[in-house]
Amino acid sequence: MRKWVSAILLGFVAAGFFIVLSDIPFGNNRMNVAKYYIDNGINETGAVNIVTAVVVNYRALDTLGEVTVLFVASLGLGALLHAGKDGSGNKQRASLVVRTGSRILFPLILLFGAYIFVHGHLTPGGGFQGGAVIASAFLLQYLAYRHYRIDRQKFSMVESISGSAFVVVGLLGLAIGGYFLSNFLDKGVPYSLFSAGVIPVLYVAIGLKVGAELAGIVAGLMESGRG
Repeated sequence: MRKWVSAILLGFVAAGFFIVLSDIPFGNNRMNVAKYYIDNGINETGAVNIVTAVVVNYRALDTLGEVTVLFVASLGLGALLHAGKDGSGNKQRASLVVRTGSRILFPLILLFGAYIFVHGHLTPGGGFQGGAVIASAFLLQYLAYRHYRIDRQKFSMVESISGSAFVVVGLLGLAIGGYFLSNFLDKGVPYSLFSAGVIPVLYVAIGLKVGAELAGIVAGLMESGRG
């Protein structure tokens, strides 16, 4: 019975690959989509960073799926860590250099992470990268101080609000622009901070959500071995 089920599933996968590959243009036409983004990206989105325009505008729904996958992964890891807690483990105190450096670098790392996702529509980077940088600041705190703890409730609140903000912006785009995640705000002047419509708003939401989720993962891993 399992062999038949496996064969059927394999057939569905093979059929899916065949359908996808049959729609991919080859030869001289394979660059049509990329050329369209390059030629029309700035005018249609207001973002001078074409990668950002693709990630948070042309394929913003896919980005929402990626954020959801990260949330599910964070939730699953939290469940596993909670189930495997044994209260054992003893962490050695960090050196004075690490502790002093963490106090100096912590606010600077947070500021740098925020800069990355706020300027995602102008420079390389964005919500995922900025969120990862922010989470690294909390990792540094855990490495420097044995008894450091983040406020899980506040981080969960930030994660929930930022994720909800992404969906709300998408629904506003549906109501105003006619489709989900439509870029309905004024696109402004290219190369200026207040430009690209909803893209900076979405990147701020993504950055806060990813930062809160990754910081929660770091907290779960670092606290799981503490007594």
